[in-house]
Amino acid sequence: MKKIALLLTAVLLAVALVGCTGGGGVEKTMSLYVLNWGDYIDEEILEAFRKEYSYIDVHYDTMTSNEEMIIRLQSTDSIYDLCFPSDYIITKLIKQGLLAEVDTSRLTNYGNIDKRFLSLEFDPENRYSVPYHWGTVGILYNTTMVDEPVNSWDILWNEKYDDQIYMYDSVRDSMMVALTKLGYSSNTTDEAQILEAEALLKQQKPLVAAYGTDDLRDRMISGSGALAVTYSGDAYAAVIENPDLDFAVPDEGSNIWFDNMIIPKSSKNVDAAYLFIDYLLRADVAAANASYIGYSTPNKAAMELLDAEMLENDVFNPSQDTIDRCNAFVDLGEAEKLYHSAWTRLKAE
Repeated sequence: MKKIALLLTAVLLAVALVGCTGGGGVEKTMSLYVLNWGDYIDEEILEAFRKEYSYIDVHYDTMTSNEEMIIRLQSTDSIYDLCFPSDYIITKLIKQGLLAEVDTSRLTNYGNIDKRFLSLEFDPENRYSVPYHWGTVGILYNTTMVDEPVNSWDILWNEKYDDQIYMYDSVRDSMMVALTKLGYSSNTTDEAQILEAEALLKQQKPLVAAYGTDDLRDRMISGSGALAVTYSGDAYAAVIENPDLDFAVPDEGSNIWFDNMIIPKSSKNVDAAYLFIDYLLRADVAAANASYIGYSTPNKAAMELLDAEMLENDVFNPSQDTIDRCNAFVDLGEAEKLYHSAWTRLKAE
């Protein structure tokens, strides 16, 4: 990781020379309102951008769910210029007419993106989104508490771990666990299968210590739980902090997700949004960002700058075998109501 630190230092030194004109451009006062997930960018990178483009007033807010982001974007007084939604949510936002088309000719670093992460199902023509990070969902577990292989979702129903299991407080993620355990598609629209998954989660609920989100990583680091459903990037950071932890993607399969950058149609500061997207696509910036947050990067040029230690880590850089047994979420259309109804009943009990 020393290589990344040196690269970021070089970026910061360059910033001092560039000054407030953003690389020789005409200085112009702008604002930029960003909505991103919590702890999903290296703060030093954010500050470096602010210094290089000192004429851009960056307002940075965080969200805890895609649903929260949708509500904010649907508001008639939405302020955001750049957001970071997940794959299937992009499909939903496109259908609702909430996204501006992306002019990739304005992104000088667009060529750094690995083509494997372009033309995906949620945006097949790459008209509305730019890849940011990707990863998997699996089980983070404490090896001092779990003395058996963690290779199946079944372990989350094992009474031996009563009050030591954390589930992710997300409709799609928790339902995915139950549906996959049952042998069904995580994108099923079959009401009977959805109800069966709901019943399975109700059966599990007495064993669950808590449903959480960003807090689950800290809980596992502190040793308060044995098993937690979480994202690969959070797991990567947790394992570094606590060597007793490990991460596994169950053999039955799981979710592979893609978070992208989008510009809302209601954006009032499009120029600033393009500058920030292009900045995040720089190879050295993307590498430093991936090194900090621990999530896999779709930036091929950035991957070439990362240390072998990261590239050889299965949590950060999962094998093709792991990828092949994972599926991305898709927009469920009207069937989404079935999932939310099931989730509401589950949480109300």
